[in-house]
Amino acid sequence: MSNRHFINDPNHLVLTALQSTTLLNPGVALDTTNKIVYLRPGYGSSSSSHNASHQKQKVSLISGGGSGHEPSFSSMVGRGLLSACVAGTIFASPSAEQVRRAIMGRVDHNSLSTDHGDGDNERGVLVVVMNYTGDVLNFGLAVEKAKAAGVNVEMVVVGDDVGVGRTKAGKVGRRGIAGTVLVQKIAGALASQGRSLKEVTMVANLVADNLVSVGASLEHVHVPGRRAETHGAEDKTLKEGEVEIGMGIHNEQGSSREKGIGLRELVGKMLKQLLDQSDKDRAFLEVNSNEVVLLVNNLGGVSPLEMGGIVTEVVTQLADKPYGIKPVRTLSGTYMTSLNGLGFSISLLNVVNTDIGGPGMIELLDYPCEAHGWTAPISKLTWEEQRDNKQTRENDAKSEEEVRACGLTFAQPEKAQKQLVAGLKAVIAAEPEVTKYDTTVGDGDCGIGLKRGAEAILSHLNKNPLTGDAAIDLSKIVTVVEQTMDGTSGALYGIFLNALVASLHTVGGGGGESDKKAVDGNAWAAALKLSCEALSKYTPARPGDRTLIDALYPFVDALEKTGDVKKAAEAAKQGAEGTKGMKANLGRTVYIGGSGFEQVPDPGAWGLAKFFLGLAGIEKSDGGGSSNANKQAKGSDDGWEEVSKEAELP
Repeated sequence: MSNRHFINDPNHLVLTALQSTTLLNPGVALDTTNKIVYLRPGYGSSSSSHNASHQKQKVSLISGGGSGHEPSFSSMVGRGLLSACVAGTIFASPSAEQVRRAIMGRVDHNSLSTDHGDGDNERGVLVVVMNYTGDVLNFGLAVEKAKAAGVNVEMVVVGDDVGVGRTKAGKVGRRGIAGTVLVQKIAGALASQGRSLKEVTMVANLVADNLVSVGASLEHVHVPGRRAETHGAEDKTLKEGEVEIGMGIHNEQGSSREKGIGLRELVGKMLKQLLDQSDKDRAFLEVNSNEVVLLVNNLGGVSPLEMGGIVTEVVTQLADKPYGIKPVRTLSGTYMTSLNGLGFSISLLNVVNTDIGGPGMIELLDYPCEAHGWTAPISKLTWEEQRDNKQTRENDAKSEEEVRACGLTFAQPEKAQKQLVAGLKAVIAAEPEVTKYDTTVGDGDCGIGLKRGAEAILSHLNKNPLTGDAAIDLSKIVTVVEQTMDGTSGALYGIFLNALVASLHTVGGGGGESDKKAVDGNAWAAALKLSCEALSKYTPARPGDRTLIDALYPFVDALEKTGDVKKAAEAAKQGAEGTKGMKANLGRTVYIGGSGFEQVPDPGAWGLAKFFLGLAGIEKSDGGGSSNANKQAKGSDDGWEEVSKEAELP
């Protein structure tokens, strides 16, 4: 693993890489703020025959995920493929707000005039996302918001990896890896031919259901800007002569480590995982078609010379007994990377009838596109046509309507803010501890994400102190959370806090001036209970799954029973401590082996418990995690309020 990079600032790296897409393809534009690459308005509007087949497109195709997998997904934006892509930070999903803005403001989605009233002429949006918890939650939340706004939008989740079998994957299911680009290519081609959202969604799901992939790597990768020690324990590093079969594209553990095997034996083991029907843990797909597509993908660090040798070995073994498979299309190149990963993946697509009375999978795979991440070059016509086209979609997605008052108010807003500041400062101070825990059982970014969100809320409170109404004040904080926290935690907090705003209206009744009442522990407990119920619709996580839920639920239950914030915070702490030694059932930790879970509590649960302890005044912090944090909130230097049973709970 090399930890040397030409660009060591990860934020600068991601933004400049996204900017390059506009330099390589003049048909795309970049929304820098939201990290969205999208097709320029009017792209392909020439009357030439080259563009004629693209003029009647009804469906916009959006995908995305964490950065570090280039050319997926930003370089797959172009005519005939993706309409837009949304990028997160390295190996972390984009926020739901980024995705919402892409759906609502960066692609065509409005209804067209309908002559027959059958809906066939309506524009729509298809979102294709890989099966990672953060991606599914954030993209799913954005899709639901868009649906609520009247947009015709669907989502397809791709899980093609067989590196982790059914037993180990459990509730999480198969990960999405390189085979995802085949779903995108075929769906993008069908959308370009003017097919309906129903048809495009059906075929995309059909492709995803007929895909299997597996990868192998000689080493983990290093994320630019990240401390070497945050990349994992010593036993995670592959030793000389070792290769890991099934390693995920974020350094997740695979199925086995093999030592001293050559390429032939390695490829044989990989093909067996893909094709052996006797392996009931991995027999996800019976490849029985006369037509099979093979994709051999470079994970980023393998030379083209070596990739050529790998392709030859894979094709040769497929043709031999017992498989006898001769692919109708063989694709090889760099389609989906793990930064500079020293490995490759094999994907097989079982070609089946699309049943849409038109083009089949192979025809759609061959259909021309102009995305420089795919193999087709950008045409001369496009360069000439777009030379003077500087149009962009500067109009933003429609802002959310102003949140109405809920009738529950802070009797002493300044005191409530002081308590909230205390909780946020406790989170910031706990960052090194949370990062240490997440380094042991995850990818090391949990503490940084929590700290980033806490600092952003402190900055917001400094400029916008609490005013009184609990729902209005919270809704403004929710916006900050959605814009600054990405990944799985960001999505969970976003969903929970949005639900909490709605729950406050339910509990408070949303009455007028005469119906206002002070918010107390009982009101917060009732609203929090409703929010937990709402969150449960979007995640299967429950107490005992080793997630932040193990701290959240005990806090809510204790607050409901006692009305005492201190007792509730202590319950959250006990819940977080109880995750030590608890085997994870959800999240990326599922894929990471070793005994780390026996040594440390769940990082997300611990960080949340620290917030509750600070909120309750049980645990003080000097705010050492951030030199600026202490200056960013009104009243933060006035001392710590003792929180009692009668506390308002900010």
